[in-house]
Amino acid sequence: MNNINKYLILLLMAFLYASCNDYLDTEPQGFITAGAPSIDGAEGLVTAAYAGIGNNDMIGPIASMWVYGSVRSDDAYKGGGGTGDVEPFNFYEQYNFTQPEQSWLAGLPYTWENFYTAISRANAALKMLNQLSDEEYADRKTRIAEARLLRGHSHFMLKVLFKYVPYIDETFSNDEILETSNRKYTNDELWNVIAEDFQFAINNLPETQAEIGRVNKFAAAAYLAKLRLYQAYEQDENNQVTNINQNRLQEVVDLTEMVIQSGMYNLQPDFGENFLDGFDNGPESVFAIQFSISDGTTSGRLNFENGLNYPHGAPQYGCCGFHQPSQNMVNAFATDENGLPKFETFNDVALNAADITPDGVTVDPRIDHSVGIDGHPYKYRNEDAYIFSNSWVREAGVYGYYQSMKEQQAADCSCYKKQGPFMGVSKNIDIIRYADVLLMQAEAYIELGQQDKARPLINEVRARAAQSTSRTRLADGTSPSNYLVNLYDGSNLDWTQGNARKALQWERRLEFALESPRFFDLVRWGIAEEVLNDYLEIEKTRKDFLNEAHFTAGRDEYYPIPQREIDFTKGLYEQNTGY
Repeated sequence: MNNINKYLILLLMAFLYASCNDYLDTEPQGFITAGAPSIDGAEGLVTAAYAGIGNNDMIGPIASMWVYGSVRSDDAYKGGGGTGDVEPFNFYEQYNFTQPEQSWLAGLPYTWENFYTAISRANAALKMLNQLSDEEYADRKTRIAEARLLRGHSHFMLKVLFKYVPYIDETFSNDEILETSNRKYTNDELWNVIAEDFQFAINNLPETQAEIGRVNKFAAAAYLAKLRLYQAYEQDENNQVTNINQNRLQEVVDLTEMVIQSGMYNLQPDFGENFLDGFDNGPESVFAIQFSISDGTTSGRLNFENGLNYPHGAPQYGCCGFHQPSQNMVNAFATDENGLPKFETFNDVALNAADITPDGVTVDPRIDHSVGIDGHPYKYRNEDAYIFSNSWVREAGVYGYYQSMKEQQAADCSCYKKQGPFMGVSKNIDIIRYADVLLMQAEAYIELGQQDKARPLINEVRARAAQSTSRTRLADGTSPSNYLVNLYDGSNLDWTQGNARKALQWERRLEFALESPRFFDLVRWGIAEEVLNDYLEIEKTRKDFLNEAHFTAGRDEYYPIPQREIDFTKGLYEQNTGY
């Protein structure tokens, strides 16, 4: 048994006795049921609800979707010590190996549980808040709105993972929870029920909050825009997109415009600042999961969820080499002589470090913010100890030589802490960045047939990428790569709806590379089968471990409902199509 699996089993043994399936009706630790509701108690429970969406771990991720959205897509390989290392993640990558009864040692069952635990925390806060009055607690409505946004976030994430899930609010008794089917609502109805939480938050949250990290009206508007964008791509029971709802798209335009016109948000001047300690809750962060260190607790409130993803052979890290960028992903950063993506030919040649040099192929600068490449600075550090080396890669023969970089921090960062073989950081995880707001609006305009309005929005994101080259330099001040990115000016690409759609989809991939939305984007657009099987056809010639992988439409767009949840509800929950 390899070391990672040993460590995971030890971690899981610690959770074993607490992992029974009645977590939905379990009160958070510290909640005292006796006595009258109090303002202090309500404040504490809302704080616990914020903590709940970040109570993450490597085996049941809920803050970062690197397993479910990045590895599941054409962006990344699982990585680590071979296909048997945390084997359930390998099954997700292969698509057709994913099963409802997947081992609970890692992955979906524990992610399901963690999200519903977070929902339980939000509902506990709401129960107490509902027993107080506005007269005795001036912030009551605001705190209710915060808790409902947090609950909406967890339900939203469950829905994009599993499609059909039970919606649980604070009014449910324990018996009602156990009697609530995951098919109580249709697909569209479930979107609307979740949307009610975000709409309440828009109506009742202030535009600004005195305490950093609390959500505001515009975070709620951005999240509702995200939901309506997903909902706009209407699906049938076989997960196929049958219509793009124009009214929903207009809602996306209106909601994102509310955020844009607020004047509170901007793109960070340098793309890399989104992934560095010291820039949390900056002008680009619309909604983020908060983490901390040196806060008086034993380990700090650290994010260990990405702790498997550091370069394995690097002296300052030592574990564990997961989440490696795919060859396809790296190739996508190449640009043509006009500084535009190579839409049709990007994957014709497999780029290696010898190609990505100051005199080599032209590339988008975001490659050196996203991917560890031999001879290039890692995490913007150009001293010898941080120059990425192929020797840092754990299983190059299986997964190649590239390593993810956005979610990592330098080992001497005050935000970084190592516990045993694993790493935790206090860097926030942004769920919605302002770049996402701009690109959501651009997407809505394109699908509304108003693609001319989308071009300046996409160009704003590209312009920031083009100027984000100062942090990636080598010690002598030169760039490690040959950067070339230009804007769409209407002449270098005929700005038809089809071409604008292609540009938007490409921009989302490069901007959010290895941040995990890729798989969910492909499913939303209704092109997952086409894109992923085309990806596999070529990638199988490069990586033998993918030889049996195949994406099946009508099944693999969503994960199976964990079998233990179906068993626990005595068959009340209905399994997803195809499983």
